[in-house]
Amino acid sequence: MSLVAPSRFRRIQHAMSKPSTKSATITGPKLTSTLNGLAVEARTRSVATLNQVLAELIDLHSQTKQAHWNVAGSAFYSQHKLFDDLAESVFEPIDDVAERIVQLGGTAGGTIRQAASTSSLPEFPTDTKGGLTYVTALAERYANLGNSVRKAIDSTANAGDADTADLLTGLSRTLDKALWFLEAHTRA
Repeated sequence: MSLVAPSRFRRIQHAMSKPSTKSATITGPKLTSTLNGLAVEARTRSVATLNQVLAELIDLHSQTKQAHWNVAGSAFYSQHKLFDDLAESVFEPIDDVAERIVQLGGTAGGTIRQAASTSSLPEFPTDTKGGLTYVTALAERYANLGNSVRKAIDSTANAGDADTADLLTGLSRTLDKALWFLEAHTRA
């Protein structure tokens, strides 16, 4: 369980309304030294990979809360509750991902502006009040991030960073479970 209150991100959710048209890598200062034994190349790759994942987690959390706040229709209550539960499930690993970046000697790029400029997730639709439109939009985004995280698992494992690969494996399971819940709403 995260010790960081979700309200910290609720205050700044609307700041991510600017669409992202490209994926960028957050670059920070040179890695700080650490005695953890991983090669600099492995730490550098993991920090860049984790910063991309961090940006997309923050973006996905914000988009899921957008759906939670604005959903309407005959399935309002169940979708409102589902979207809140899903938002919480992607909020929890944000702290772990950011802290892993710093453990590796990097700088976590976790501001809303950094996330908005770095995330490759498409902008969330705001021209509707939801229902299945929101479910489908979120399913696409959870699938996109899940697929990216699986590539990140391979990348960090191949670089020799088994701990980061393990962290990302847990995140992958969380995203796949969320996707399952969302897709279940689209099946007859």
